[in-house]
Amino acid sequence: MKIVISIDSLKGSLSSIEAANAIKKGILNVDNNAEIVIMPLADGGEGTVDALVEGMNGEEQLISVTGPIGEKITAKYGILKDTNTAIIEMAQASGLPLVPQELRNPLNTTTYGVGEIIKEAIEKGCRNFIVGIGGSATNDGGVGMLQALGFEFYDENDNLLGLGGKVLNQIKSIKVDNRLKELDECNFKIACDVNNPLYGENGAAHIYGPQKGATKEIVEELDRGLMNFAEVVKKDLYKDIANVAGVGAAGGLGFGFLAFLNSKLESGVKIILDEIKLEDVIKDADFVITGEGRLDNQTAMGKAPIGVAKLAKKHGAKVIAIAGCTTKDAVKCNEEGIDAYFSIVNSSMTIEEAMDKKNATNNMISTTTQIFNLIKAVK
Repeated sequence: MKIVISIDSLKGSLSSIEAANAIKKGILNVDNNAEIVIMPLADGGEGTVDALVEGMNGEEQLISVTGPIGEKITAKYGILKDTNTAIIEMAQASGLPLVPQELRNPLNTTTYGVGEIIKEAIEKGCRNFIVGIGGSATNDGGVGMLQALGFEFYDENDNLLGLGGKVLNQIKSIKVDNRLKELDECNFKIACDVNNPLYGENGAAHIYGPQKGATKEIVEELDRGLMNFAEVVKKDLYKDIANVAGVGAAGGLGFGFLAFLNSKLESGVKIILDEIKLEDVIKDADFVITGEGRLDNQTAMGKAPIGVAKLAKKHGAKVIAIAGCTTKDAVKCNEEGIDAYFSIVNSSMTIEEAMDKKNATNNMISTTTQIFNLIKAVK
């Protein structure tokens, strides 16, 4: 019996690989002859670096970068040596949790640190990039990232502009001559699961600005700035992409990637499943086990476990999902390829107790053991 385990992290409790190893123990309690293959899983957001580094023999890198409000912070990214691929979560350098509540203002925050990570990864030989752009504190259209990579932005008096969303309205020209030349050899896959345009009522500033600390007036200023930036890009780079789905992600960082770098915006789940080559492993599997921290109707709308389930169903495998908790509307997951799902919480306990690493591990093992006891009994 071949069993493939590809489960997302249980955030705040177990990493993708920790959860998978606990499931493996549960299976082996019942069938120590089972062929078990563990594959990492993430959706391009938080936990992607950890999952791919741990699951694909990558190397974790730590780097001192410019944080969203200009202070020096330590950020983490990963390198997969076999493919010269860097795995980056933009939130490591420019994430909202890095900005104290009272200082949240997207006129001031910058993506400069994201560019610094990319620059170092290039210096270390990376030419392929997977970048998760969720959780940002920024609304600078990716200008900060591009400044770190050598792109220059000037105002109407030909003065070089500084950092933050506030400069977007002042941009009148762009110079690319001093950009890092190795960028021409690089390819970027941007994990993007929203479809917002750059500006307008569904754009970056209006939809996401308020949660980053923007008042109504600041939202309007940022929206005008993004519109101006798009017009200058159209004039100087001959790229008219402000309405492409997803360019409004992460305060317009999607736009910065697509307009200036060799980039493609894709579903985060698709990028990860392609990178780990999950379909090749699943082809001859009898069972596939997936899951995440909370299984609900949002899971059914296309989160990572559903991506796994659809691949498994393509090849006729049975799919079991195991989660930290499940909701009533998780039943929709049964319509999307998950044959059965289970919560690991098997007795009365507080949320803190349920999320404790030791408890979660033991609960994962015991739940899996009982699932495979049933499978063994009915075979």
